[in-house]
Amino acid sequence: MKVLIACEESQTVCKAFRELGHEAFSCDLQDCSGGKPEWHIKDDVLKVIKDSWDMMIAFPPCTHLAVSGARHFEQKIKDGRQQQGVDFFMEMINAPIKRIAVENPIGIMSGKYRKPDQIVQPHYWGEPERKPTCLWLKNLPKLIYCLSDNLFETQTNVAPELITTPAGDRLSKWHYDSYKLPNEEKSKMRSKTFQSIANAMGEQWGSLCPL
Repeated sequence: MKVLIACEESQTVCKAFRELGHEAFSCDLQDCSGGKPEWHIKDDVLKVIKDSWDMMIAFPPCTHLAVSGARHFEQKIKDGRQQQGVDFFMEMINAPIKRIAVENPIGIMSGKYRKPDQIVQPHYWGEPERKPTCLWLKNLPKLIYCLSDNLFETQTNVAPELITTPAGDRLSKWHYDSYKLPNEEKSKMRSKTFQSIANAMGEQWGSLCPL
């Protein structure tokens, strides 16, 4: 299949599909950091989605949408940034592509649009990390959680590894480690898809026939 990975610079999901033989391309306004520039489209994704694609997996920016930044919502509503984030998210949802998955953390789109079809976590596939990931799906099945060749429709028994900060917060290791990085690198690390979830997308959605 011809697969567009929208708003991805890490190429984690792109490479998961490429390894399975699909013609996948990441697309972002930034240069890619995944080491495969020949598989990256550096352009406005709103132009690129008009091309012929069998599937799109989109990761629209969550900066103005995620509940983790709720303390800034009042100002972002006033200056229009939140509405811009909502509008872009909906552009991904309404793209002229038959199979679509749109990803975001827990945020306002559950109310602005609708509740996600599914919320997954890296530890559902055996990675000891916690990062709730919402998926809105169009002509795609929910991902099945897989651990040691057993299939689950609910959370597996792998507990996420949490670190207690000096302030008493309990954070996943990846989240705790991100605080040590410069702002630009911190943003990239926090937006990167965990490999286990990327692999599940490639293996399960990549096995479907084009519509």
